[in-house]
Amino acid sequence: MLEAHHRVIIYAEAAMNHQSSKVAEGILRYSKSTVVAVIDSRHAGKRVNAVTDMDLQTPIVATLEEAAVLGADVMVLGTAPSGGRLPPEWNAVVDAALARGLSIVNGLHDALLPRFAAKLGEGQWISDIRTPVGDFPPIAAARASKLNNIRCAMVGTDMGVGKKSAGIEVCRALVAMGADAEFLATGQTGICITGRGIPVDAFRVDHAAGAVERLVLENGQHDYLIVEGQGSLLHPGSTAVLPLIRGSCCNAMMLCHRAGMQKLDFVADVPIPPLPDVVKLYEAVASAAGALTRAKVVGIALITRGMSDSDSRDAIKALETETGLPVQDPVRFGGFRLAAALMALHEKP
Repeated sequence: MLEAHHRVIIYAEAAMNHQSSKVAEGILRYSKSTVVAVIDSRHAGKRVNAVTDMDLQTPIVATLEEAAVLGADVMVLGTAPSGGRLPPEWNAVVDAALARGLSIVNGLHDALLPRFAAKLGEGQWISDIRTPVGDFPPIAAARASKLNNIRCAMVGTDMGVGKKSAGIEVCRALVAMGADAEFLATGQTGICITGRGIPVDAFRVDHAAGAVERLVLENGQHDYLIVEGQGSLLHPGSTAVLPLIRGSCCNAMMLCHRAGMQKLDFVADVPIPPLPDVVKLYEAVASAAGALTRAKVVGIALITRGMSDSDSRDAIKALETETGLPVQDPVRFGGFRLAAALMALHEKP
């Protein structure tokens, strides 16, 4: 896994400033490791701050050779292709990285270690994050509902609407406000950033909710658990959101959405209903799935990337009026407003 001492190359060919770069951007924004370069030939010669909203001077280069001379020891496959499969042309990139002595962090469903183990040198490793470790978890049985804490599931209107980033920012705000809070990673980027968690979409469907339940129970001593979201109830190809809701027995949710978004990104025939209706949908499902809990959406994390600060605040205010819920862009303005909504739950009888 990535540690603070690692010097990292992120392979994000043809992906920066695109929906599929969420792994790369998550590591750039939140990882404790030093990122020495990003590989994306489309933006070669630029810095990360020129193509994202992050104020980072990390160089973007065209080739592995250019990146490797900057003193890296790990390469992260930093894009999320549809279905999480390894594109055939990436085999040559992995080969070249291993030949240069780099270790590999792989967040795809296709495991690299079985293919490339014979090419590992002394001290090299391959981390296939989406390969579950250990035995099968028990079938979920609403055990987490007996915990005396706040379990907040980050849910969304679609894939790639900031569930991970919002969750991290809300957790950081809780800690800064003096709360005992923990972010529970459930996907490849969250695991890369925190060094722990589960790849929920890599478990067999019967065991996914149990894996979430076990993760929540193992961290049940914390007053606030922020459960990283995956997928969406609105997306016809998403299966991970239900295990997260069922396994965590969440008693709070944060809805994540991108400002101005009216349809799903990659399933254009599926419109996004008015957000008050989406809130009701999640609350109905969570109440039924949790059996012993009745989770409410307590706030909305709104991505306003690409908007001016003034337009962003206008969009936030309009959505607050529409939903009656606190709304904030936690990446842009911090997660304190949303964290306060969670802390208020402890004040209610």
